Amino acid sequence: MSNFTLIIGNKNISSWSLRAYLALKHADVTYQEILISLRPSFDKEALLRLTPAGKVPTLIHGDHLIWDSLAICEYLNDLYPQKAYWPDDISMRAHARCVSAELHSGFATLRTLMPMAFCNSLQMPEITEDLKSDIDRIIDIWTDARDKYAHIGPYLFGNYCIADMMFAPVVSRFNTYQVALSEKLQHYCNHMMSHPHMIAWRDEADPLDL
Repeated sequence: MSNFTLIIGNKNISSWSLRAYLALKHADVTYQEILISLRPSFDKEALLRLTPAGKVPTLIHGDHLIWDSLAICEYLNDLYPQKAYWPDDISMRAHARCVSAELHSGFATLRTLMPMAFCNSLQMPEITEDLKSDIDRIIDIWTDARDKYAHIGPYLFGNYCIADMMFAPVVSRFNTYQVALSEKLQHYCNHMMSHPHMIAWRDEADPLDL
């Protein structure tokens, strides 16, 4: 029996769960996965029996409960520093942490008007001023990172790291709603969508969960 348990929501729609899943998969450890239904009905009682915070994702590791996606990423980084969850270079690491934290706390309009539907292709909603601002900021973040670090590798900071895990649901949203991107950014999104852990998530998701 694994010493890790990851509690997640429906894989087609639970963007925060995807981030924690990618972080745990990156650690390359065995774990138990518990899926709590968020839709069509939210099984809140089942979730509260597992975690008093009542949130997905929650990582259980022995007696420890970690119920925030970014905190889960950082916890696994602390446990497995050899897995290079963050760039080694201090300035790159600060940059990656900044954009990850910015995403973690912002982009409410994009979350609301372009909900994650990982397996689906949907019509782009009306582009409000706030939604355009969110999309433009994402594009600016990605463009800046790729301009600076493309010579290292194909991910935002060259090598795959927590920043990519945090932006993975946005990549899926841009794919779902067919957001027009430059060739450089489309290449990044295609590379992310073809990551083995993203493919595994898609294969386990139900496109009817909307």
